[in-house]
Amino acid sequence: MQQYIEHILITTCFFLSIFINPANAIELDETTRTVQLEESGKTIILTPEQVKRGKRLFNNSCAQCHNGGITKTNPNIGLELESLSLATPPRDNINSLIEYMKEPTSYDGVTSISELHPSIQSAEIFPKMRNLTDEDLFAIAGHILVQPKVAAEKWGGGKIYY
Repeated sequence: MQQYIEHILITTCFFLSIFINPANAIELDETTRTVQLEESGKTIILTPEQVKRGKRLFNNSCAQCHNGGITKTNPNIGLELESLSLATPPRDNINSLIEYMKEPTSYDGVTSISELHPSIQSAEIFPKMRNLTDEDLFAIAGHILVQPKVAAEKWGGGKIYY
């Protein structure tokens, strides 16, 4: 009898974990998935698939140094919108983030930092960048821009949250 009850409990927990999984319960609305495409202010609505893909790619390629939107090598400059918008050129839109991931420059935009920061330009130094397509970079940039809406002040908040 006790084995029967244990079996029922285990089966119930299994089905509950599948059907009431918090990851499945969160569906981002169009407003949350709307991000700035270019510096002119034009926006785009990311698909749920782009958001999921961007998160996965970001975690695989960027999170080692940018976990939670912070920058481990310089915690004063994170991936929150304020820091991105104050860079030269501003990096607060999809196209500028893609350009940065292809050819990164210093925060003031003067110096190439491709030998220090993973990029498509320096893929021979940073193997994780070798196979990323423009579509992948688009998804990663989308993830970076959606996170301030999802994680609010935690995204880029630094040590106080992570």
